[in-house]
Amino acid sequence: MDETTAALLSAQGVRVEFTTRSGRVARALDGADLVVRAGEVVALVGESGSGKTTLARTLVGLTQPVAGEVRWGGAPLDRSAKGLKALRRQVQLILQDPLGALNPRHTVYDSVAEGLRIHRLVSRSGKTEAELVAAALSSAGLRPPEALFLRYPHELSGGQRQRVLIAGALALAPQLLIADEPVSSLDASIRGEILALLLRLREELGLGVLVVTHDLGLAWNIADRVVVMYLGRVVEAGPTEAVLTAPRHPYTQALLSVVPEMEGLTPIVLHGEIPDPTRIPTGCRFHPRCPALASGEAEQVADACRGTALEILPADPEGHRCACHLVAARAAVVSTGSTAGSGSTGALPEVKT
Repeated sequence: MDETTAALLSAQGVRVEFTTRSGRVARALDGADLVVRAGEVVALVGESGSGKTTLARTLVGLTQPVAGEVRWGGAPLDRSAKGLKALRRQVQLILQDPLGALNPRHTVYDSVAEGLRIHRLVSRSGKTEAELVAAALSSAGLRPPEALFLRYPHELSGGQRQRVLIAGALALAPQLLIADEPVSSLDASIRGEILALLLRLREELGLGVLVVTHDLGLAWNIADRVVVMYLGRVVEAGPTEAVLTAPRHPYTQALLSVVPEMEGLTPIVLHGEIPDPTRIPTGCRFHPRCPALASGEAEQVADACRGTALEILPADPEGHRCACHLVAARAAVVSTGSTAGSGSTGALPEVKT
């Protein structure tokens, strides 16, 4: 499949900067590449502060990049008011806090109908507004929809509020959903229902779905591909099974090791927090917290880890890629047929070429 023509939405080398009150420049995104295709679910994974939500906001035009490019349907994103309105008709962002995202003074009916009114879709559909709202609520699993028309957000359960947000997005018949932590505030049983709903919508409507999450367990259950971010860059990406059964990057391994569903893995504790984006470390930006470097496992590439910046990991919808000096060194050893030197064995999986 050709990557350019198949991509619904893509980011290429996107950089986003914010100026702090002290005048320092924070690089929230520092060269992020991502591709989402029609009919697939992509999980964008990382800790808080990794840049996931900033990338999601940039993809829908809410944040302006200082460099790089966002493309929709293969063409550069039109950032005029008219162009962004057209994009948001096709790409819907579902926020992580449904109670905060829904207007407390709007009924369920008005919340779902708001997008229809903004984009003036009722006159084009041949159906009444009430019919379109009812159909959207039904698609989101809220039945009978008419029973919810006059209810307010505070009268709904957490799962129902999340479904109302999804219904508001579905009412516009978009091609792509971007769901930011869609189940983080829900009980386990409701989480499963919402995830099943997203998968059903993908199958029935052919929607592309980008799920922004910190939970690799969620990615395992729902995603076709996983994209792992750290401090504004993608550090590993590939098909879900490849990434989560044979993670290459030490950061991905650490995230995976604490997922309850992944049995038999020794938890890897990452010390400290993601660095201040105004002071991005030299070399590999993960090296101050890297367990492989701290344990001496990456001794043979320690100087590169601390001093040589890694290239931006290009988006590749098919392959399994990783930005790591140790993984690159092991791949070079495998490709030359040489015997690995000191520090070349350990917990990191062998890279197949």
